[in-house]
Amino acid sequence: MRLRYNGRVHARLIFIALLLLSGNLLRAAPPNILLIYTDDQGYGDVSALNPEAKFSTPTLDRLANEGLAFTNAHSPDTVCTPSRYGMLTGRYCWRTRRKTGVMGAEGTGLIPDDRVTLASHLQQAGYQTAMVGKWHLGMDFPGTSPQDRDWRQPVRDMPLDKGFGYFFGIPASLNYGVLAWFRGRHAAVPPTVFTAKKPNHRHVDYRIQPPYQQSPTATKQTLGKPGMEVAPDFIDNQCLTRFTNEAITSIRERDPNQPFFLYLPYTSPHYPVCPLPPFWGKGACGGYGEFMIETDHHVGRLLGFLEKEGLDENTLIVFTSDNGPENSWKERVEKFGHRSNGPFRGGKRSIYEGGHRVPFLLRWPAGIQEPGRRWHGLVGQTDLLATVAELIGLPLPPGAGEDSVSFADILTQPNATPNRPPLINHGANGRFAITQGPWKLIFPHRGRPRELYHLENDPGETTNLVAEHADRARELEAKATAIVSRGNDTGHWEDLTWITAAQYERAQKEE
Repeated sequence: MRLRYNGRVHARLIFIALLLLSGNLLRAAPPNILLIYTDDQGYGDVSALNPEAKFSTPTLDRLANEGLAFTNAHSPDTVCTPSRYGMLTGRYCWRTRRKTGVMGAEGTGLIPDDRVTLASHLQQAGYQTAMVGKWHLGMDFPGTSPQDRDWRQPVRDMPLDKGFGYFFGIPASLNYGVLAWFRGRHAAVPPTVFTAKKPNHRHVDYRIQPPYQQSPTATKQTLGKPGMEVAPDFIDNQCLTRFTNEAITSIRERDPNQPFFLYLPYTSPHYPVCPLPPFWGKGACGGYGEFMIETDHHVGRLLGFLEKEGLDENTLIVFTSDNGPENSWKERVEKFGHRSNGPFRGGKRSIYEGGHRVPFLLRWPAGIQEPGRRWHGLVGQTDLLATVAELIGLPLPPGAGEDSVSFADILTQPNATPNRPPLINHGANGRFAITQGPWKLIFPHRGRPRELYHLENDPGETTNLVAEHADRARELEAKATAIVSRGNDTGHWEDLTWITAAQYERAQKEE
């Protein structure tokens, strides 16, 4: 009997043989890494995680079914700037000057140039590093206002200064302006005209699209709001297509002798929800469902490209979101019966699970053992830095990734039972919580009481058990105090409602 030749299977067998001969999985062939970060996508917006979803995400389901799906994974915060900081640095953002909320498009970068990031660490290990998409961690634009911009000058304090060798993207969320297609430190078409939010006929939010005005005053006269800076060629619904095209191009044009790291933070499904016409009418969840289907389509384009190029076998794809769904999730429940937050309470900005428990899918055929697994243990996006450092065999330097705990064993050892230290959760308004095992303690804040939940029995956080389990609450409070009191860039701040300034100062001295 003759065996039919299968190039894909043959390549996999050769690859496994090399690994066995080397005796070291990762020194034999460091994985390429593709990190896809969506914006405001809830846990329930992946059909593999939500059997009741009103739209299908076949590519995301494939990542889960051919890789590893974490069902108890958390973004560092419940809005985008602090989550992006935490994921890229392995450090909670509330340790910096940013204690609440998000940045605008312009401002001193939140990541100092000497802070280790995923990109800089991988660059140190010999990776080609690139970012395509939304930054939202501060940029230093030429000039201080539209009146004194000189777009011939380079943008400073931006991704190219944080370990990325290539950048194509936009500075921040689309509602903050300074919108242009930046390549490197310059925009090919500078943001020299103005606009404001326009009605969106496919969703409850807004659009950023022509016609644009020549001055902020003209925008206010036309749309009733002061104008924000935009390039004449910028259109909101082109983001997903252009970012995916650029991502594919950056991989195609890489040096094949080096592994690559590509960070791809999409703008969807953050407002404006603006699916392209080919996706209209798809799914059963209105414009939002259409936008998620389009997002899934573009992830599928990337996976198809990697397969065609023979790169998917040893490419670690990480797919996750920066926080839970925007407030329109409530309307989707009523109108379509779709819960973007899955079985959890709350959404974006909320300290409850719906605000920070997010999709977290990994696919790596050459590295993940027994693919198709679900992992129900606690993991945070801050843990990516330590995990990647272990996978590539380059330890983090002292002072880097202070809040990062490697979960590499979960990928390579199906029977691993790591016991992660407590995870700090943080809401957009500054409210803190701590989770360890099934228990979650939420701290009092702005008139809200202390709350304790047993998440295994009560994932919807409906029954406050703080009175019945006072000892457990005190135990978790002590652990939170130890974590929160160390390694910060500032002194005591008002959101630390359970720690006095004196207690904080004593803890700082004891480090």
